Amino acid sequence: MPFAAVTYDVRPGYEKELTEIFSGFQRVKSSEVTDGEGRPAGTILATAVFLRDDTLVRVIEYSGDLDAVARHMAGQPGVREVEAKLKPYLSRPRDTDTPDGFVATFRRSLLTTVAQISVRDRPGGG
Repeated sequence: MPFAAVTYDVRPGYEKELTEIFSGFQRVKSSEVTDGEGRPAGTILATAVFLRDDTLVRVIEYSGDLDAVARHMAGQPGVREVEAKLKPYLSRPRDTDTPDGFVATFRRSLLTTVAQISVRDRPGGG
C-alpha cells in the first residue's frame, strides 16, 4: 500500500504543545473513502505523525485515490479540529478551513515519494 507524507512548517520550541494536540487525535469516523458520487475510492489504513525542530510530518498509509483520501480527510471532524489547534504554532499559515483549501494545502504540502518498500510487496508477503 502506498504512503503519503504531508509537511507542516511549525514554530520551534512547541514540541510539548504539538504532541498534546496529536495525543488526543480523534480518528476518522470511517477509514473507507468514497468519491464525489459515493463510490468506493480508497481506504486510510494508518497514520503517524513525526516532529523535529520546525518540521512536523503526517504520514498516511492508504489505498486508492490520494485526492479522494485528501477530500475525505478534509471533512473529518478530528482532522478539522487538529488543523484548527495547530494554527497558533504554524510558521507558515495553512488554508485548511474549507474542503477545497484543505485539499489544495494537502497537495502543496506533499513530500515527493523517493521509495516505498514493504514486505507485502514480496511474493508470499515474507
